[in-house]
Amino acid sequence: MLKEFKAFILRGNVVDLAVGVIIGGAFGSIVNSLVADIITPILLQPALEAAGAADIASWQPGGLLVGKFIAAVISFIVIAFVLFLIIKVMNSAKRKEEAKPTAPAPTPEDIKLLTEIRDLLKK
Repeated sequence: MLKEFKAFILRGNVVDLAVGVIIGGAFGSIVNSLVADIITPILLQPALEAAGAADIASWQPGGLLVGKFIAAVISFIVIAFVLFLIIKVMNSAKRKEEAKPTAPAPTPEDIKLLTEIRDLLKK
């Protein structure tokens, strides 16, 4: 059972998934900072001041933490859009790679010999 577990853990897919989760967590921190430190002050600050809130997380109309929810929605949209762009770039690069003309495979010797025999028989 230990050998099977070791084989499972060392497979490429599991390691790739672990790396993806770690990078995703770090990327989430970057996006949260983008929303809290850049988007909110520039775009949402006038609306928050009109609503009487210092920042989006403290906006609590009726005692509900609506501000935190809005920040989470904005973070999700930004993350989804960036992932969309990354996948779009990867797909276009993949299509360009697939569209590259490949050199024809060299003709095997036996096929060359058969072609010569055919040509000689025609004569």
